[in-house]
Amino acid sequence: MFGKKPHRISRGLSVAVIAAAFLCQGCASMWGDKSEKTDDERLNELMHNVPNAPELIRQAAVPRGMQSIVVEGVGVVNGLPGTGGPADPSPFRDQLLEEMKRNDVVKPNQFLELSETALVRVRALIPPGARRGEPIDLMLISPPRSRVKDLHGGWLLETRMRHQQVLQSAVRQSDVMAMSIGPVLTRADHEAGKDNSLKTEARILSGGRVQNDRNLGLVLRPDYQHYKMAKGLTAAINDRFFFFDGSTRRGIATAKEDDYIEVEVHPRYRGNEYRLMSVILALGAKAGSAESQQRLSELADKLRDPATASDAALQLEAIGENAIPTLLAGLKSENPELRFFAAQSLAYLDRTEGIAPLEEAAREIPAFRYAALSALQNMPHPSAVDSLKNLFAQSSLETRYGAFVSIRRRDDGRRKLDGEMIGQALRLYQIESDAPPAVVLSLNEAPEVVLFGDVAPIQIDRYLMGPGGFILKPEPSNPNKIRVSRFSPGQDDQRVIADNSVSALVKAIVGVGGGYGDVVSVLRAAKDKGCMSDQLALNPLPKPLRTYYRDGMTKQEESEDEDKSKSIWSDQRNAK
Repeated sequence: MFGKKPHRISRGLSVAVIAAAFLCQGCASMWGDKSEKTDDERLNELMHNVPNAPELIRQAAVPRGMQSIVVEGVGVVNGLPGTGGPADPSPFRDQLLEEMKRNDVVKPNQFLELSETALVRVRALIPPGARRGEPIDLMLISPPRSRVKDLHGGWLLETRMRHQQVLQSAVRQSDVMAMSIGPVLTRADHEAGKDNSLKTEARILSGGRVQNDRNLGLVLRPDYQHYKMAKGLTAAINDRFFFFDGSTRRGIATAKEDDYIEVEVHPRYRGNEYRLMSVILALGAKAGSAESQQRLSELADKLRDPATASDAALQLEAIGENAIPTLLAGLKSENPELRFFAAQSLAYLDRTEGIAPLEEAAREIPAFRYAALSALQNMPHPSAVDSLKNLFAQSSLETRYGAFVSIRRRDDGRRKLDGEMIGQALRLYQIESDAPPAVVLSLNEAPEVVLFGDVAPIQIDRYLMGPGGFILKPEPSNPNKIRVSRFSPGQDDQRVIADNSVSALVKAIVGVGGGYGDVVSVLRAAKDKGCMSDQLALNPLPKPLRTYYRDGMTKQEESEDEDKSKSIWSDQRNAK
């Protein structure tokens, strides 16, 4: 990625070198040296000296590529209403000028001096398993001592993003790994405070596009580095995980070298790559080696013990179809923790018996909510969507919105949620719910406004001001109407009269040229000023890796026992 790949001698090459050495020894034997073994015997011994396969893959290999990659670039925010500023001389300006010249931008120095533009640093995380073309969120920040006042209302011009790394005291850059562009949402739009940095730090939801696939991988431990071992582990993985590419069956694993196996993300685990890697590590190291009745009986016992149930469920999920009766028996446990682990694995095996217990876990146990919703997210059966929709009636807003996002992330999600695209700015959803009404604003993945239940109208006494020249006033002739006005320097004033419902107000703001940042800031101002009576929430999503405290167990005891029942792949804290 950063120049030439370091040269490494694989075991295959080592064999060739040793074979050459044997030939030299053969020449030396002409002068009278006698070898106890022939060259062919020595080579044959080396080729067949294969390590014994362990019980599980995790004993022979460790995961690779499970951390997000940071990509960065220097870009320009354009279209600011005089709140930008000249880009002072700096390494960032030099980098941007070089990029602009490479793309034949006319008079780049003059462009960077305009008050309508702002130089910004752009950063994003490319998650494990990302595919080319997938969207990623962007973070923007003005460099130190920048003269930029406010990024609100701006648009990031196309920016190339690369991974940077310091190697031998020099900064090396990768090829372009992501492209970024889009409308800016500043921190000041959604976060209260007087710190000026709130106006010069921003994000763009799904503003980046990944340029290359990121596959996962397994690195064989030193004692197991052999081409036959890599080949055997690959066969074990592909025996369990495969899909059909057209009419051809194709496994997800490919042995690239004697110490490295590349792993493609299976469609069933798309979006939960950490779960996939956990299951792969829990696979038997030989195809079919973990499916004996004795093995299933041992795992059934472990599934009944809270200290070992999580890992037992992973191993059973790795076994696949033959483990379903054992997992179904686990659903009969009166312990909610044990039921959850069994249901989670059944869901990833596309068994509908796990749906109801997962809905119960998402509804009743906050510690399991994130994982339960993730397990239901990609289940192909329609009843999984019905179960997620049942959660819309819950009083917990994170449960409702978490279920909403799980549906929206599905390939058929938007059709099932029936959202309305408002201009090019955002998507508006009206979700039926018997729970207390609420308005939710997204801060990642997609610009969206979600209305749960029958949200009360906006009531403005005198006026309400928003950023970007927005002023909202009640219409004197009709108390159920709001006059939305926008005043922009150098442009004609724009006005529209709308109903005082939240949905109508959102459409009116976009109708007079506002963006998602304007919608977020106006609704937040309406809540702060008491013009909105219902709850307003920003991104109330369930958090991963909450601690589950068992009945009758102190926090210290739970912490000690948690180490025993921890998943073999514990880096799920980076999942979101």
